[in-house]
Amino acid sequence: MLFAIVMIWTIGQRLIELMIAKRNEKWMKAQGAKEYGQDHYKWFIFLHAGFFLVLLAEVGLIRSGLPGWWWLPFMLFLTAQMGRMWVLVSLHRYWNTKIIVLPGATPVTKGPYRFMKHPNYIIVSVEILALPLMFGAYVTAVLFTVLNAMLILLIRIPAEEQAWRLYSSGLQERSSP
Repeated sequence: MLFAIVMIWTIGQRLIELMIAKRNEKWMKAQGAKEYGQDHYKWFIFLHAGFFLVLLAEVGLIRSGLPGWWWLPFMLFLTAQMGRMWVLVSLHRYWNTKIIVLPGATPVTKGPYRFMKHPNYIIVSVEILALPLMFGAYVTAVLFTVLNAMLILLIRIPAEEQAWRLYSSGLQERSSP
């Protein structure tokens, strides 16, 4: 029962976030924003959708009940949810699942961004580890933690950093993202 509640909550939350991201993207592009990293975005979506499918399959096949220490990753997951809301509120209209840079805007430095550059990626990484561990889905936890780290650390963060470098140096008008 807990698994169904958590999955419905989490997937519902992600769908709402996609709607918010689409609204924010529309607003930002109407202001003249530029999108970067389109080539890897499909892999970003594939990874996140695959995570939920594999998690559902692993928990459905195992059906062994909750580990005795399930509450530890659950508390970590709840903490990550609070962090996710903090990021969304801090970025407001600039929050997105895509890399979109708005001319004239400066990087947000309030909320968790006072302490680090990419808090949302850390939060997502915690969720990808904690959610499967809550239900004893160890294969999903390890596999998607590694895949997420590879995508985020090797592709996503460098693409985001490059977009800001191009933007801040004025090269965005002369270079393709």
